[in-house]
Amino acid sequence: MKIYQFPCREDNYGVILSDPDSGFVASIDAPELEPIADVLEDKRLKLTHILTTHHHGDHVAANAALKAQHGCEIIGPAKEESKIPGIDRTADHGDVLDVQSHRIEVIGTPGHTLGQIAYYFPLKGVVFAADALFALGCGRIFEGDAAMMQTALQRLAALPDDTKIYAGHEYTLSNARFALSVDPTNESLLKRAREIELLRDEQKPTLPTTLTLEKQTNPFLRCSDPAIRANLGMETATDLEVFTELRSRKDRF
Repeated sequence: MKIYQFPCREDNYGVILSDPDSGFVASIDAPELEPIADVLEDKRLKLTHILTTHHHGDHVAANAALKAQHGCEIIGPAKEESKIPGIDRTADHGDVLDVQSHRIEVIGTPGHTLGQIAYYFPLKGVVFAADALFALGCGRIFEGDAAMMQTALQRLAALPDDTKIYAGHEYTLSNARFALSVDPTNESLLKRAREIELLRDEQKPTLPTTLTLEKQTNPFLRCSDPAIRANLGMETATDLEVFTELRSRKDRF
């Protein structure tokens, strides 16, 4: 399966999956018609599916147009069915989808929205986490609460360490700056931040990332780390209290 990642809108990423053997061609969300259509035309692909993660407009804007052009099936979160344009089939946490010979495990990742889901391809070692887990960050909590978001991240963190993570936005540079503010002595983070600055200076993507890298450097996956706790003055707090404080600080950063 080939994976094409490309910029959309101001800071979104579009992703097209293509398996020439089965004919499976899927768009992870549909943030903007023109860039997606350009990739499909350039690669001579006909879209068979849209795998929608959540209802926000910058993830579903091109659903209707792509469905009209390609007759593709749209799969989306069951808890947001009424908000997903053109939806044909719903999926929820724990579901296993068989889509043109591809096994897709559905992981509930609420917090950013109440029904957000991620799509994990276990045989390919890749997860499409949308606005739940970012490189060096996590999604802003709009509809859920901190406990929901922490559970979502714990579910993703339970995947194999070598899992590749595709996220919905290029937020990594600002996430790195925040991460350094709460974890300034982390050598792995310092090294990664320098690499990210070079990539963005050259307008290159910082995604995909890996779960191994996130566990080493993403503060939202490291709430039990003594250095982060000491820096926050929360040595005896629960992991949820630390996570809540981190998310609050990031909102104000």
